Amino acid sequence: MKAILAQRIRTMAGWHWLALFGLILGAWIALYVMSVPADLRQASALYGPDFWRDFCTLTPDAAGFAKMAMMWALMSAAMMAPTALPAFATYEDLSHTAPDTDFSRLVGGYLAVWVGFSALAGLLQLLLFRAELITAFGDSNSRYLSAALLLIAGGYQFSPMKEACLSKCRRPLVFFMQHWEEGPLRNGVRLGLVCLGCCWALMLLAFVGGTMNLAFMGLATVIMILEKLPELGRYITKPLGAGLVVMALALAAGIV
Repeated sequence: MKAILAQRIRTMAGWHWLALFGLILGAWIALYVMSVPADLRQASALYGPDFWRDFCTLTPDAAGFAKMAMMWALMSAAMMAPTALPAFATYEDLSHTAPDTDFSRLVGGYLAVWVGFSALAGLLQLLLFRAELITAFGDSNSRYLSAALLLIAGGYQFSPMKEACLSKCRRPLVFFMQHWEEGPLRNGVRLGLVCLGCCWALMLLAFVGGTMNLAFMGLATVIMILEKLPELGRYITKPLGAGLVVMALALAAGIV
């Protein structure tokens, strides 16, 4: 197993892998920069230029739709691209023996799906903020909204749709063999839709934990990565769902 892992790491040294890892790292750095409290921003030279001050203004009332969608796009790149690394690696393995492959188009199609999700999530955040259901920092003002989101996410863990999407994520070789003839771009879009089917409800829990809460984002990313592992994942999905449902009921009842 160690030899296989070491060989896999060595094969991830091409420029396309470096670009992908750079995208993920850059997204996390940008999210960290934006998460620094406003009073510390003013005292730091890092936020000196007007561009950075404007870029880091992410309260919905000041930022507007475009910046909220951009923030969600950064979250999606930071959190979701790592969960798709096994699928990307499988695609590269297959590309050595199959024609008409393009790693960048595959990743582009995948990310395009999450950009679309980010636009919808940014719009939802603006609407919830204007309805005074969430704070300027993206976390819920209402325990009933938090309970509803937790209940939706928990219940979805038991749904046939979740299971169907997870089965494809956990067996990327079978997924690509079924859809290979569609080409890299459509394969990327299809993979993005499958990934979205797995994770949309968990991503929306950002409205419970806070959209700029790095601890929540890090924990959610680890959970979603583990959930997609073929052996370990099946021990996570339903227990996680049960835990979320219990949390939802306790929150709605005012126990927590």
